[in-house]
Amino acid sequence: MQRLGKVDRTAQGLAIVRLDDADDPPPIGREVVDESLSTAGRIVDVFGPVEGPYVAITPANDRRIATLLDEKLYVQ
Repeated sequence: MQRLGKVDRTAQGLAIVRLDDADDPPPIGREVVDESLSTAGRIVDVFGPVEGPYVAITPANDRRIATLLDEKLYVQ
């Protein structure tokens, strides 16, 4: 399991995470989980500077976007 980082903010219904490991960004479409391994959503975009990219995550159907703020997220 790879740690993505902490949800920094929300924008237009997406959770924005600055990647902890800029050298290995995950692919778009990858499922994202929280610390309890519950599905948090899917990656829909990787953007920003090469040295410090961000990912945009669309929340899972049963998750409210506000519950993801400050949450540590991971990809499997």
